[in-house]
Amino acid sequence: MTREQFISQVEFTQKAFRRFLVALCCGDNMLADDIAQESYIKAYLSCDSLSDPEKFRSWIFKIGYHTFLNHKSSSKLTVAIDDAKEIKAHESSDSGFVYQDLYEALSRIPPKERTSLLLFYMQGYSIKEIAEIEGASQDAVKQHLSRGRKNLRNFLSHNNSL
Repeated sequence: MTREQFISQVEFTQKAFRRFLVALCCGDNMLADDIAQESYIKAYLSCDSLSDPEKFRSWIFKIGYHTFLNHKSSSKLTVAIDDAKEIKAHESSDSGFVYQDLYEALSRIPPKERTSLLLFYMQGYSIKEIAEIEGASQDAVKQHLSRGRKNLRNFLSHNNSL
């Protein structure tokens, strides 16, 4: 893949990829941007291994998913809950509350279920494609979708009843 082809593919997939990462990171735009940047760097450094440029979209989503999992396993809470009250919000933070209930519910769902739901409903991937991205069987993806829908429904109905 040439540099120009890579840039073209990034431009073509950038919005959908970022939207996926923001949802996967439960609305944390800065974390999503960091993961996107790291994913694109990893992709660029290994773009010679991509034999079919038509599969770039699912390839970059796979890299992003694994980058997210790696970050999730190595991250630690850096601010105590009581100290979080003192953190100043960005001026545009009010717009972030639009999806607050959804992001909160998504944050309570295990990452594999969350990823399956987001790839299936938000990005329109098939179960077979999701299995390739996650490195799981199609039956496992079906199970993630089923459990994820149930958990999401429970968390959202619980939030709405408060």
